[in-house]
Amino acid sequence: MTLIRRGPMTAAAMALGLTITACGGNFAQDGSGDDSSGTVKLGMLTPLTGSSAAIGPYMKDGAQLAVDEINAKGGVNGRKLSLTVEDEACDPKTAAAGAAKLVSAGIDISVGGYCSSATLPTLSIFGKAHIPMLIPAANSADLVAQKRRNVFLLNGTGIQQAEAASKFIKATGSKGVALMDDNTSYSTDITKRTEDGLKQFDVEVVNHQSVTAGESDYSGAINAVLDSKADFIYWTGYYQEGGLLIKQLKAAGYKGEIMVADGSVDAKLVKIAGQKNAQGVFATMTQTPQTIPGGEAWVAKYKEKFGSEPGPYSTQAYDAVRVAAEAVRKAGSTDGQAVTSALEQIDGLEIFSGPLKFTAQHTLSAGGFDILVVRDDNFVLNK
Repeated sequence: MTLIRRGPMTAAAMALGLTITACGGNFAQDGSGDDSSGTVKLGMLTPLTGSSAAIGPYMKDGAQLAVDEINAKGGVNGRKLSLTVEDEACDPKTAAAGAAKLVSAGIDISVGGYCSSATLPTLSIFGKAHIPMLIPAANSADLVAQKRRNVFLLNGTGIQQAEAASKFIKATGSKGVALMDDNTSYSTDITKRTEDGLKQFDVEVVNHQSVTAGESDYSGAINAVLDSKADFIYWTGYYQEGGLLIKQLKAAGYKGEIMVADGSVDAKLVKIAGQKNAQGVFATMTQTPQTIPGGEAWVAKYKEKFGSEPGPYSTQAYDAVRVAAEAVRKAGSTDGQAVTSALEQIDGLEIFSGPLKFTAQHTLSAGGFDILVVRDDNFVLNK
């Protein structure tokens, strides 16, 4: 799959010098108040089962690559890193159970979270355990609305995605837009914000449909969209349902434009929809590995280690580990409060999206979304 990021990555960030080198003293988290020796335990929740299971290995392997690189350089403050992965399945109950397992395993920092609806219930679980969260993929505004000091987002937010979508739809000259979501936190957040953005641009939203994930027949919603005479459809859910909707829309005779949000940007969407049906489908998407300027060396390292191409959110997961290590280095321990303070103070650490500095809401201070389009089997930059 070919995708595009939102800005160049510096040569320094691409070098092996990205990794955190050993320095400082030794620390351990053993309940005695000494959090400055022993292994730094990272935990990740990612979908390993369910309709978004294709994303899980990308995130897990991206994170493991960073762990291995940092450990090869001596770790952080003389401490090695470890990674424990649990399934979130894009399901709130499964994610909550996984988070509880990670807390029981004694993790110091969480570096996971793909589906926003599944990540939301884990906030209180990790929060009660005073575990900092670096969320590499999930990006609903609901994640920061609770104003939890231990929560940080490493992906562009739904606010940024909706802004990009609204501007692009306006530029197409659409006369009527249909918004479609899957009734999850992530999806409805983007839909609502896009509707607000379109109103500001005087673009009419002629229909809004919420469907149930996991179903196979969306004819009711599709007929409603067709009856509305919409000439542009924006789907904000995930690729499994997105592929089916595209296939069924085309079969029903829809001739207008279709765009999907980042949760649907995967080669499997093309396969489910059918290559012919998917041609010309647009997408709002943050960075992915293959088209990052100068990113070929990182892609090659990933392929050499895992024997496959990196996919969506592998770079964000990689960076989540690197940012966690940097915070531990600055804090001098894995104490949750100290690590959180260190994360708030990071200013200029080079990651794939550019120099890192968190906003007061603990979201990225810079970065946004690009518009992609399906050509053959791939998503490429829309030019």
